[in-house]
Amino acid sequence: MVLGKVKHFFVSFDCLNDSNVPVFASGDFVSGRVVVEITGEIRVKSLNIFGKGLAKVRWTESRNAGSNTAYTQNFTEEVEYLNHRDVLISHSRDDDGCDEGFSVLHSGRHEFPFSFELPQTPLATSFEGKHGSVRYWVKAELHRPWLLPMKTKKEFTVFEHIDINTPQLLSPQAGTKDKTLCCWFCTSGPISLSAKIERKGYTPGESIQIFAEIENCSSRVVVPKAAVYQTQTFFAKGKVKEIKQLVSNLRGDPLQSGKTETWDGKMLKIPPVSPSILDCGIIRVEYSLMVYVDIPRAVNLTLNLPLVIGTIPLHPFGSRTSSVSSQCSMTMGWLGLPERPEAPPSYSEAVTDGQRQNNPPAGARDELEGALYAYIHEFRYQPPPLYCEIDPHPEQVCVAQDGRPNISPSR
Repeated sequence: MVLGKVKHFFVSFDCLNDSNVPVFASGDFVSGRVVVEITGEIRVKSLNIFGKGLAKVRWTESRNAGSNTAYTQNFTEEVEYLNHRDVLISHSRDDDGCDEGFSVLHSGRHEFPFSFELPQTPLATSFEGKHGSVRYWVKAELHRPWLLPMKTKKEFTVFEHIDINTPQLLSPQAGTKDKTLCCWFCTSGPISLSAKIERKGYTPGESIQIFAEIENCSSRVVVPKAAVYQTQTFFAKGKVKEIKQLVSNLRGDPLQSGKTETWDGKMLKIPPVSPSILDCGIIRVEYSLMVYVDIPRAVNLTLNLPLVIGTIPLHPFGSRTSSVSSQCSMTMGWLGLPERPEAPPSYSEAVTDGQRQNNPPAGARDELEGALYAYIHEFRYQPPPLYCEIDPHPEQVCVAQDGRPNISPSR
């Protein structure tokens, strides 16, 4: 008998989104199929799948141990987030279609479904950096007698969701700095910078509204600028490696000496970037907005405002809800509102005599309108009952057989 050959062997995911990209979060079920397409017949010992999730850090540093001696030191660290194994085809001799302990697959296309649940604990978001990565994948292994095992692997993306609709991420960020330039024995005037953004949390594709004021009292021409930076931090064996990358930036107009420039909501768009990673022990991905003044022949005046790039965008009412207390306090201060609210109007002031007179009694209405219509309109313009702490129905309080009062609810 001539054994068949495997034409195609791959992993396919059951994607639920429109972009057909496998994206999952902690607690989701990862499902799909292992597809084996063969010509002829093959004998299979087993078909296994493995779900893996791993954060890994690695870099090297050169060390000098003397005038003529040098060596390289490796720094590595790993954190495992997922380790799942499942058997799709076993080589039990009791199964049907077994030949000497092997399963037989006939010519054609065979699909073997799989499904497993991601851990409920927080997972690190998928990430690719210069000195480390966070990766998740499904690997399938096809074992046949007298042959090396066939392996195939396909990665999927995991997002640990960050909802920016929280008080911490919706709070405004602001700062102020100034700097005085000195040139030998001559002292120039100060340069001052004040900047504010509406919130701390954003999602990719949003634009940051920057409110800033730059005052140039120096003798030089300066240029205000703004930029979003991503900082990747890697930890291994007590060492730290940090990479800072520019994400997006903007440039203001040159500011002459003695002039002031105001940014009234200048827009800086966030391109598609990885979300912030804040809970991984060996990899951190953080963002910041740098508003700065470019000063020629001097160190720039810089103001850093922290950012968090999330995955759940802002709700339409998010910004209003986040700062409702501050807005109320500011509004009361500006409008001079009284500290105590005024009492509500009395019933006689709210309902006029004409409204009460024009409302005929319920009995005068047509019987076709029904009893419910009459009940509603009978009390339409009637005053509410007066509140009293004295029980108007004292006869409903009786004494039980055990001597304790039995209080029935009033009608």
